[in-house]
Amino acid sequence: MRLSLADEMLLRNGCSGVTGLAAIFTGKQPSVEEVRRRVAERWTAMRRLNQVLHLTPDAGEGRPPRRRRAHWIVPGPFRPEQQVLAADCELHELWAQVVNRPLPEGVPPWRLFIVPGGSEGGFALVLVAQHVLLDGHSLAVSMRVLMDGADPVRTTSHVPRPRIPLGAVARELKALTLPGQALPTPSPHRTVPSVAVRTLPVPTLRAASRHPRGTRGATPNELLISAVAGALRTHFGPPKDWPSARPVYTLVPCDLRTRENQDELGNVVTAVRVALPLGLDDPVARLRVCQGALQAVPERAAVHAAALFPLAENVRRMAPWAAAPMTGRKSRPSYLATVTTTAKWRASSTTFQGRELRHMAGLPPLRRPGSASFLLMQAPGVCALTAVCHLLPGSAHRLADAVTQEIETLARTAEPDHRAGHTGSKRPDPS
Repeated sequence: MRLSLADEMLLRNGCSGVTGLAAIFTGKQPSVEEVRRRVAERWTAMRRLNQVLHLTPDAGEGRPPRRRRAHWIVPGPFRPEQQVLAADCELHELWAQVVNRPLPEGVPPWRLFIVPGGSEGGFALVLVAQHVLLDGHSLAVSMRVLMDGADPVRTTSHVPRPRIPLGAVARELKALTLPGQALPTPSPHRTVPSVAVRTLPVPTLRAASRHPRGTRGATPNELLISAVAGALRTHFGPPKDWPSARPVYTLVPCDLRTRENQDELGNVVTAVRVALPLGLDDPVARLRVCQGALQAVPERAAVHAAALFPLAENVRRMAPWAAAPMTGRKSRPSYLATVTTTAKWRASSTTFQGRELRHMAGLPPLRRPGSASFLLMQAPGVCALTAVCHLLPGSAHRLADAVTQEIETLARTAEPDHRAGHTGSKRPDPS
């Protein structure tokens, strides 16, 4: 099976490309055999989880091999023995081990680890995969299917795409090519990958969402992006302290699934580029700017799906070499200094073999030196922020702390809840 354009770009971007999702449970840790039985029962019919990336030499007649072509194959029966494993470390240690280490070839590129809970007790089921196989929504669908009484995966169907005005296509093409700058870093040999996870109570996120005053309130996406802008300003200083006057861009991933294909596995996603308001000192002012910028994101993502992706697919078929510059540009830190993602656990079931779900945490992929990724995972009761970066040692911990402090600052200064005497309209609940 041929790789999609999104698969191809993730394969060729020069990054390790490992992403993950952890479900943290209370109760006694299950045995590896118990989990393998559940995986075999629930995932055997999910074709994407059976696929292996097969690379073949791409050589013309009488010419030396060039870049290898890639396609998906199903090598044989589904056997999870090599991929469902017991970890001998806690979650934060596992994240640090896998984030910069591509999964071994030969079997489908995913692993499900049973991880001990450490001093807090309980355990975690941790699904890691090469991003070329699964996007973040696919990880959540796969994890949902493992839960007690989970609904089966719904079949997919053809999803029609609307016609897009040429003016919108031209504007988005321009937005995709504007120069930006990477995060300030020393020489590349001094940068190292680092991962940090911080938890936020849902009431804190709800309180922060009541900003800005006199508006509809903020969504989790808007909160995260404005908080990342504030964290970068705290960590690296205002724009005058940066190497150039160019904008600092974040990529905002956008799921392209609809009701008709909401359980489709793979990479059914695009990402829209948004400039971060680093020049503003006031957190509420930054949030207002982010709200304005994100209002256009759904329409811009529709341009990608209906116009830019089909155009790029045609170019790839006729001249595969022409896709390489685009792949290289989109992985450069100057193009995407940060990636900011929010996700929400929407499954109706919250138990695994009777053990109750405590919270969820995600692992965004590591990018090249000079970049950082942030993922805010929402679940009942607790939200988890994960920061992954390729900067100086320990930078992920400092940036994660700065992002959570930005959200907590907005929460402390937000309008009071209408139930505690607030007379305005009810704000949206981001949880």
